[in-house]
Amino acid sequence: MDWPHDPDGEEGSEGKRKYGHAVLAKKIDEEEDFPLSAAEYVEQYGDHPVRIDYETVVSVEEIFEHVDQEEFADFIEFHQELGRAMRGAGYWFYEGSDQFVRSRA
Repeated sequence: MDWPHDPDGEEGSEGKRKYGHAVLAKKIDEEEDFPLSAAEYVEQYGDHPVRIDYETVVSVEEIFEHVDQEEFADFIEFHQELGRAMRGAGYWFYEGSDQFVRSRA
């Protein structure tokens, strides 16, 4: 796919490689953009790349195909729904803290 910018370039990652949720969240102004329409977000950013892992890049539109909500009241609601959608689509690989913390028992 031809992206409007390089997902790892200055415009895509602000000089540092950003993945998944961080890429989606940085496109929003928490103070001014809510309530936020999912359709308007996709209209504006749908063809933008989102790096999922070191070898996978998908579009914002592909992620939003798994989003059920049509509107988000605030930043927290946006994060929660995007997290649910990304986990459901296999775009979020978090094993949980128990994978990284030893039991003290």
